[in-house]
Amino acid sequence: MREHSYDFDVPARLGEGLVAVREGVPMHAEIRLESVHEGILVTAEVDTTADGECGRCLREISQPVEVEIQELFAYAGSEASEYEVLYDHVDLESLVRDAVVLSLPFQPVCTPDCPGLDPETGERLERRPEPESREASDPRWAALAGFAPRPGSGTSDAADKEEG
Repeated sequence: MREHSYDFDVPARLGEGLVAVREGVPMHAEIRLESVHEGILVTAEVDTTADGECGRCLREISQPVEVEIQELFAYAGSEASEYEVLYDHVDLESLVRDAVVLSLPFQPVCTPDCPGLDPETGERLERRPEPESREASDPRWAALAGFAPRPGSGTSDAADKEEG
């Protein structure tokens, strides 16, 4: 068994969504290589930082990425794994890249309760001092406004007549 610790800069952007690990961002990897009957068992912990935008309010965000990987690199001629040991070496680049990209959130948020943007004004909803309770101003519903109960009128006119 061998253990290695590596610190390096990400050689190319990892991810294409709202958040990604940008090129040049520091990455740390703790790697353990174990010889097993079928090949080399690789166990790794990778830490880096992803940057991008909140999927609700479009604020710039930065979040830690921590990935644990365990994969078997099989000796040549074996069908035990999709990864192979080549010339007594294992190439971890595609394994680490795939694990990091798959760990990135599809819809990242700045906070779990981020209210997002106002659909009409485009302002961040958290900037408002207090929530506004406004009626929908959709003109398609204007014809139904006459059917709304009048404030203070009770349940209905028919119920008032039966009581009297």
